[in-house]
Amino acid sequence: MSHTPHELTAEFPDDTEKLHRLKISDAHFARIAEEYHEVNRAVHRAESNVEPMTEATETELRRKRMALKDEIARMLRAAP
Repeated sequence: MSHTPHELTAEFPDDTEKLHRLKISDAHFARIAEEYHEVNRAVHRAESNVEPMTEATETELRRKRMALKDEIARMLRAAP
C-alpha cells in the first residue's frame, strides 16, 4: 500500500517526541492514537478504492478522524 496521508507524525511534526512519550506513558492517549490510526487507514483505503464504502460512511469516518485529531491536539497541548 502507498503512503498513508494524515499520520500523526505528519499532522503534528513538531510534537513527534511528545507523541511517542505519551503513547508509552499514557494508556488513554495510546488508545486514542491507535483509534485515530485505525480510522485514518480506513479513510485512506476508501479514498484509494481498496475498500470502497458509501459516501455517508466515508464522511462519518472523516468526522470521527477529525474529532480524534482534536482530542489528540488537546492532549498534546496539555502535556509537559
